[in-house]
Amino acid sequence: MAPEPPRSEAHGRPRRAPLPPSSSLVRNVGRRLLVTVGLALLALLAFTQLDTPLSGLVPGESGWRIARAFFAQALSPALDYEDPSPGYRPFLVKVALGVWHTILLAAGGMTLAIAVGSVLGLMGASAFWEDREGPRALRSLRLVLFASVRVAIALMRSVHELLWAVVFLAAFGLTPFSAALALSIPYAGTLAKVFSEMLDEEPRQPALALRQLGASRRCELVFGLVPGVLPNAVAYTFYRFECALRSAAVMGFFGLPTLGLDLKLAWFDLHYAEVWTYLYALALMVVVFELWSAGLRRRFVV
Repeated sequence: MAPEPPRSEAHGRPRRAPLPPSSSLVRNVGRRLLVTVGLALLALLAFTQLDTPLSGLVPGESGWRIARAFFAQALSPALDYEDPSPGYRPFLVKVALGVWHTILLAAGGMTLAIAVGSVLGLMGASAFWEDREGPRALRSLRLVLFASVRVAIALMRSVHELLWAVVFLAAFGLTPFSAALALSIPYAGTLAKVFSEMLDEEPRQPALALRQLGASRRCELVFGLVPGVLPNAVAYTFYRFECALRSAAVMGFFGLPTLGLDLKLAWFDLHYAEVWTYLYALALMVVVFELWSAGLRRRFVV
């Protein structure tokens, strides 16, 4: 007689025999191969739509000449103007002012972003809307408001700060406030998304303890969850400020007096040694801020 198939001890039904390890491995490899081939075909389709021959990706003789001239100045950045003119402020003073204006623009944008992102981060967390009490209409209203906040956060993050800059600079003129506002919108959306996810992933034990003591739902959130996510939220905010410094420098290409404007003008004048000075100043600014923020995190956060 043929042996009976193995049966479940609890229900007496035949149990499905486990797949051998080799078939599971083949299935995983086949799935990964299918995904890889699909991505390769998608990349090939995107490249064909560019209507650019492979030879177009190789710089011509003039391109190689510019690249050689540019990188030849990498180890000898300018300490003075390559083409000095009377009445100009000293070159290094100009670099320092560019750094200062870049920091001011980044700080202004991040100040707005932190204020808006913190509020939206609280309202975008599911823990903010977990109160199930009240009539059905009120619960439905909470659900609609929660969905609206999440959609607003997604929309704020979906448009790059440079596109916001095009809109606001065209609408309000070439002013630092327009640039700071353009910088703040996507950064506020990003901060709100990360803050809300931190709140939702935070352990609920402190909040439950406050609930047992009779605290309101909002007190549970503010005093039970926020203190736990605060260290990581502060660390992430410092990181976003580093990103804001680079974005503020790029805003100079629109004409704002940041490092980007000085770099753009020096590049158009073929003053490559000056370009390297501005690039090194930008890198040094980011490194100094990283060291400073790391010290603050060790002192106040960790």
